[in-house]
Amino acid sequence: MKSLVRDYGIDVSRETQARLERFADLFLKWAARINLIAPSTIEQVWARHIVDSLQIRNIVPQPGRWIDIGSGGGFPGIITAITLAESQDGWIDLVESNNKKCSFLRMALTETGGRGKVHPVRIEEAVKSLAAPDFISARALADLDGLFGYVIPWAETNPDLRLIFHKGRDYQVEIDKARGRWDFDLIKHQSVVEADSVILEIASLTRRV
Repeated sequence: MKSLVRDYGIDVSRETQARLERFADLFLKWAARINLIAPSTIEQVWARHIVDSLQIRNIVPQPGRWIDIGSGGGFPGIITAITLAESQDGWIDLVESNNKKCSFLRMALTETGGRGKVHPVRIEEAVKSLAAPDFISARALADLDGLFGYVIPWAETNPDLRLIFHKGRDYQVEIDKARGRWDFDLIKHQSVVEADSVILEIASLTRRV
């Protein structure tokens, strides 16, 4: 699958490729037992999920402190943890309230050597216990307005916080809705996997009074 990753303009080391392949094998075994992603997309796990998550590497190439909310099946959180292992720097805290998914995420970190830790709590609780990071990621969790509601406590303590959110074809509707309640700077990164999808890079998030 290394050629597939490179076909999308993403270059990884041999060690990172081995970690990604180990994760893919583990993911497919667990996905047969618990609901990690939509069953209809399991056969596309490399392009639809792994490569899609790897796009973050091109947007944020430098290591840093991350929080991934609603980590679920490990996208993009575990993939970020794997890329941080390559740089031997940075860290990601994975926030997931489902205990079965947390078990999978812990196993994935152990098996791949990813740099991260799983927190089996709701996002509202994680806000109280985790310091504001450099970056927050989320994928298939909530609309933009809902995501802003989750992360605003961190944004208020770190004005340099950057949000990296995967969004599908209705992303403009979500942006327009969020503009009614929030002020923020926005960069749209076109997905290399899905023509109608984007990764939104957001900074300077504040709540409108």
